[in-house]
Amino acid sequence: MRDSRQLLSLFRALSPGRKAALLEYAEFLASREEHDTANALPTEPLAIPRPAEENVVKAIQRLMQTYPMLERNRIFHEASSQMTRHLIHGVAATEVIDELERIFVRHYQLHLEARDPDQG
Repeated sequence: MRDSRQLLSLFRALSPGRKAALLEYAEFLASREEHDTANALPTEPLAIPRPAEENVVKAIQRLMQTYPMLERNRIFHEASSQMTRHLIHGVAATEVIDELERIFVRHYQLHLEARDPDQG
């Protein structure tokens, strides 16, 4: 309860732009929680197409759903860096999403190599 009050107090003190950024980041963290509790994981990426219009949070959610076999903690730092590039440094969402796509593909390749060292 104390945390909720503190968070609400901090939120109210933010500018509208920072409030939006905090909400976007909270959505990102909530999506991590949802996917961390998944049970049976596919071994191949799921065919989830990239929509024409997509924000960074939705892209991360889509990529997490596409690659459920990947360990979230290994990707979290890089995904957080991309979110920071977008929210704080103003890098366009499409550029950040393109980089996120590359990050997830790279981690999937590493995942495959770890499963079958002779494959790489």
